[in-house]
Amino acid sequence: MGNIVLIGMPGCGKSTVGVLLAKALGMDFVDTDVVFQAKEGKKLQRIIDEIGIDAFLAREQEAILGFSCDKTVIATGGSVVYGEQAMKHLHETGVVVYIRLPYAEIERRLSNLATRGVTLREGQSLYDLYQERIPLYEKEADIVMDTAGFEIEQTVASIARRIEALNGASYGG
Repeated sequence: MGNIVLIGMPGCGKSTVGVLLAKALGMDFVDTDVVFQAKEGKKLQRIIDEIGIDAFLAREQEAILGFSCDKTVIATGGSVVYGEQAMKHLHETGVVVYIRLPYAEIERRLSNLATRGVTLREGQSLYDLYQERIPLYEKEADIVMDTAGFEIEQTVASIARRIEALNGASYGG
Protein backbone atom coordinates (compact mmCIF):
# COMPACT_ATOMS: atom_id res chain seq x y z
CA MET A 1 0.00 0.00 0.00
CA GLY A 2 1.34 3.41 -0.94
CA ASN A 3 0.68 6.93 0.23
CA ILE A 4 -2.24 9.23 -0.44
CA VAL A 5 -0.98 12.73 -1.23
CA LEU A 6 -3.43 15.62 -0.84
CA ILE A 7 -2.85 18.77 -2.89
CA GLY A 8 -4.88 21.94 -3.30
CA MET A 9 -5.22 25.57 -2.36
CA PRO A 10 -4.64 26.75 1.19
CA GLY A 11 -7.97 26.48 2.98
CA CYS A 12 -9.32 23.58 0.89
CA GLY A 13 -9.13 21.22 3.86
CA LYS A 14 -6.07 19.08 3.14
CA SER A 15 -5.02 18.78 6.79
CA THR A 16 -8.51 18.26 8.20
CA VAL A 17 -9.47 15.76 5.51
CA GLY A 18 -6.08 14.08 5.81
CA VAL A 19 -6.39 13.31 9.52
CA LEU A 20 -9.86 11.83 9.10
CA LEU A 21 -8.96 9.94 5.92
CA ALA A 22 -5.93 8.38 7.62
CA LYS A 23 -8.10 7.30 10.53
CA ALA A 24 -10.77 5.88 8.21
CA LEU A 25 -8.21 3.89 6.20
CA GLY A 26 -5.98 2.84 9.11
CA MET A 27 -3.03 4.83 7.78
CA ASP A 28 -0.55 7.27 9.28
CA PHE A 29 -0.90 11.02 8.70
CA VAL A 30 1.63 13.77 8.16
CA ASP A 31 1.31 17.44 7.27
CA THR A 32 4.37 18.55 5.30
CA ASP A 33 3.92 22.17 6.42
CA VAL A 34 4.19 21.08 10.05
CA VAL A 35 7.26 18.94 9.29
CA PHE A 36 8.85 21.84 7.36
CA GLN A 37 8.14 24.32 10.19
CA ALA A 38 9.67 21.93 12.74
CA LYS A 39 12.77 21.47 10.57
CA GLU A 40 13.18 25.23 10.14
CA GLY A 41 12.20 26.07 13.71
CA LYS A 42 9.87 28.84 12.47
CA LYS A 43 6.33 29.35 11.22
CA LEU A 44 5.84 29.33 7.44
CA GLN A 45 5.05 33.04 7.19
CA ARG A 46 8.22 33.95 9.08
CA ILE A 47 10.31 31.76 6.77
CA ILE A 48 8.74 33.40 3.70
CA ASP A 49 9.26 36.90 5.17
CA GLU A 50 12.91 36.19 6.02
CA ILE A 51 14.14 34.39 2.90
CA GLY A 52 11.62 35.27 0.20
CA ILE A 53 9.27 33.14 -1.85
CA ASP A 54 11.79 31.61 -4.26
CA ALA A 55 14.10 30.42 -1.49
CA PHE A 56 11.08 29.18 0.46
CA LEU A 57 9.90 27.12 -2.52
CA ALA A 58 13.39 25.66 -2.94
CA ARG A 59 13.56 24.67 0.74
CA GLU A 60 10.04 23.27 0.62
CA GLN A 61 11.03 21.09 -2.33
CA GLU A 62 14.20 19.95 -0.50
CA ALA A 63 12.11 18.98 2.50
CA ILE A 64 9.70 16.96 0.34
CA LEU A 65 12.57 15.21 -1.44
CA GLY A 66 14.00 14.19 1.93
CA PHE A 67 10.66 12.83 3.02
CA SER A 68 10.11 9.07 3.12
CA CYS A 69 7.06 7.22 4.36
CA ASP A 70 4.60 4.50 3.36
CA LYS A 71 0.93 3.87 4.11
CA THR A 72 0.59 7.54 4.99
CA VAL A 73 -1.88 10.26 4.11
CA ILE A 74 0.23 13.31 3.30
CA ALA A 75 -1.25 16.81 3.44
CA THR A 76 1.04 19.06 1.44
CA GLY A 77 1.51 22.80 1.42
CA GLY A 78 -0.45 24.54 -1.31
CA SER A 79 2.74 25.59 -3.09
CA VAL A 80 4.16 22.06 -3.43
CA VAL A 81 3.01 21.95 -7.08
CA TYR A 82 5.70 24.49 -8.00
CA GLY A 83 8.37 21.89 -7.23
CA GLU A 84 8.64 19.60 -10.23
CA GLN A 85 11.04 17.20 -8.49
CA ALA A 86 8.95 17.21 -5.32
CA MET A 87 5.83 16.28 -7.26
CA LYS A 88 7.70 13.53 -9.11
CA HIS A 89 8.81 12.13 -5.75
CA LEU A 90 5.27 12.28 -4.35
CA HIS A 91 3.84 10.55 -7.44
CA GLU A 92 6.41 7.76 -7.05
CA THR A 93 5.23 7.09 -3.50
CA GLY A 94 1.48 7.18 -3.94
CA VAL A 95 -1.68 8.56 -5.48
CA VAL A 96 -2.13 12.34 -5.70
CA VAL A 97 -5.58 13.71 -4.85
CA TYR A 98 -6.49 17.30 -5.69
CA ILE A 99 -9.11 18.70 -3.33
CA ARG A 100 -10.84 21.26 -5.54
CA LEU A 101 -13.01 24.06 -4.19
CA PRO A 102 -14.43 27.11 -5.97
CA TYR A 103 -12.59 30.37 -5.45
CA ALA A 104 -15.40 31.93 -3.39
CA GLU A 105 -15.12 29.15 -0.80
CA ILE A 106 -11.33 29.42 -0.63
CA GLU A 107 -11.61 33.18 -0.14
CA ARG A 108 -14.20 32.71 2.60
CA ARG A 109 -12.01 30.22 4.47
CA LEU A 110 -8.79 32.26 4.30
CA SER A 111 -9.45 35.13 6.66
CA ASN A 112 -5.88 36.23 7.37
CA LEU A 113 -3.42 35.78 4.53
CA ALA A 114 -0.77 37.87 6.29
CA THR A 115 -0.07 35.11 8.83
CA ARG A 116 -1.14 32.00 6.91
CA GLY A 117 2.12 31.29 5.08
CA VAL A 118 0.68 31.69 1.59
CA THR A 119 3.26 32.38 -1.14
CA LEU A 120 1.69 35.52 -2.58
CA ARG A 121 4.07 37.63 -4.62
CA GLU A 122 4.01 41.41 -4.36
CA GLY A 123 0.91 42.75 -6.09
CA GLN A 124 -0.58 39.28 -6.53
CA SER A 125 -4.12 38.74 -5.26
CA LEU A 126 -5.48 35.52 -3.85
CA TYR A 127 -7.60 35.22 -7.01
CA ASP A 128 -4.47 35.58 -9.18
CA LEU A 129 -2.77 32.84 -7.15
CA TYR A 130 -5.85 30.61 -7.48
CA GLN A 131 -5.90 31.08 -11.27
CA GLU A 132 -2.15 30.38 -11.47
CA ARG A 133 -2.31 27.18 -9.45
CA ILE A 134 -5.48 25.51 -10.77
CA PRO A 135 -3.78 24.19 -13.96
CA LEU A 136 -0.86 22.91 -11.86
CA TYR A 137 -3.12 21.04 -9.45
CA GLU A 138 -5.12 19.55 -12.31
CA LYS A 139 -1.96 18.48 -14.14
CA GLU A 140 -0.55 16.75 -11.06
CA ALA A 141 -3.75 15.07 -9.85
CA ASP A 142 -4.37 11.36 -10.24
CA ILE A 143 -7.80 12.04 -8.75
CA VAL A 144 -9.70 15.34 -8.72
CA MET A 145 -12.23 15.65 -5.89
CA ASP A 146 -14.76 18.44 -6.23
CA THR A 147 -15.78 19.09 -2.64
CA ALA A 148 -18.01 22.16 -2.96
CA GLY A 149 -21.05 21.72 -0.74
CA PHE A 150 -19.62 18.59 0.92
CA GLU A 151 -19.44 18.11 4.67
CA ILE A 152 -16.03 16.88 5.82
CA GLU A 153 -17.28 13.31 6.31
CA GLN A 154 -18.66 13.25 2.74
CA THR A 155 -15.29 14.41 1.41
CA VAL A 156 -13.43 11.74 3.36
CA ALA A 157 -15.83 8.98 2.27
CA SER A 158 -15.70 10.10 -1.38
CA ILE A 159 -11.90 10.15 -1.44
CA ALA A 160 -11.73 6.74 0.25
CA ARG A 161 -14.12 5.27 -2.34
CA ARG A 162 -12.12 6.76 -5.23
CA ILE A 163 -8.83 5.50 -3.82
CA GLU A 164 -10.24 2.03 -3.24
CA ALA A 165 -11.66 1.93 -6.78
CA LEU A 166 -8.33 3.07 -8.19
CA ASN A 167 -6.40 0.46 -6.22
CA GLY A 168 -8.82 -2.44 -6.31
CA ALA A 169 -9.91 -1.95 -2.68
CA SER A 170 -6.34 -2.40 -1.42
CA TYR A 171 -6.57 0.50 1.06
CA GLY A 172 -7.93 0.16 4.55
CA GLY A 173 -8.55 -3.54 4.26
